[in-house]
Amino acid sequence: MLKTLPLNGQSNNTCGCVMLLGGFDGLHAGHKTLVARAKEYRLPIAIMTIVGGKQGESLFTGEERTEIFSSAGVDILFELPFLEIKDYTPEEFACLLEKKFAPKAFICGDDFRFGKMAVGTPETLKSITQVPVEVVELLQKDGEKISSTTVKKYLSQGDVVRANALLGERFFLLGEVVKDREVGRTIGFPTANVAYPNGKFPLKKGVYETRATIGGKTYKGITNYGARPTFNDENVLTETFFDGFSGDLYGEKIKIEFVRYLRDIRKFDGVEGLKAQLETDLTEVRSHD
Repeated sequence: MLKTLPLNGQSNNTCGCVMLLGGFDGLHAGHKTLVARAKEYRLPIAIMTIVGGKQGESLFTGEERTEIFSSAGVDILFELPFLEIKDYTPEEFACLLEKKFAPKAFICGDDFRFGKMAVGTPETLKSITQVPVEVVELLQKDGEKISSTTVKKYLSQGDVVRANALLGERFFLLGEVVKDREVGRTIGFPTANVAYPNGKFPLKKGVYETRATIGGKTYKGITNYGARPTFNDENVLTETFFDGFSGDLYGEKIKIEFVRYLRDIRKFDGVEGLKAQLETDLTEVRSHD
């Protein structure tokens, strides 16, 4: 089970872990090479993550990151509030990590920077600590560096196919199904509605093909992320119809995985026009593996 250690939590100087260094806004394909290397040490794996900060919204919420790290085999999560550490010198930052974890080794990408004004580099870390530092070359895909910034760029364009390729898994939303207008069930398309969290990076508003596993079975979905202009509803949330599912999901926590962008959100003249479009969307989704 993943153990979360906050900045001001009790020190664990007997950990003897291998420590992964970076911002770790989730785990993209490049990060996963670091995790794979860490597993070769056969030691507990600790990972740091920056909470808040100058980069704005995170790809994943804290709860979502916990699921990602746990699934990847990480043992300890070290949460660092950006505002509390932003003025640390490289020496202070390295000292913090050593005192908290007494790590047997550090692993980082060659673009890792730390300390005030991000002046610390992997070479700096090697010079100010007695802990071995292993530097892993950055992973690229199609000549482009794999990074959270690049993933965000594709998500803002609605290109979840490319974003997912860089993540090495599907971008997802984890949340509780809430009660809403219940209009969908009146036109044969009952939906599960999940609020999009504040602080989570917003992908392009639109209609997406999605997936969700409910009760051990995976369902294809049509997800509207954004407003519902046909009904003059400007509230933004995800509204998903799951093909073949029947039942009440209110209060349940579900994980919605985004597969591909289908179309822009548009205002229809009435319910019948919307229903016809949803039938077209459903045919498209059913034809896609």
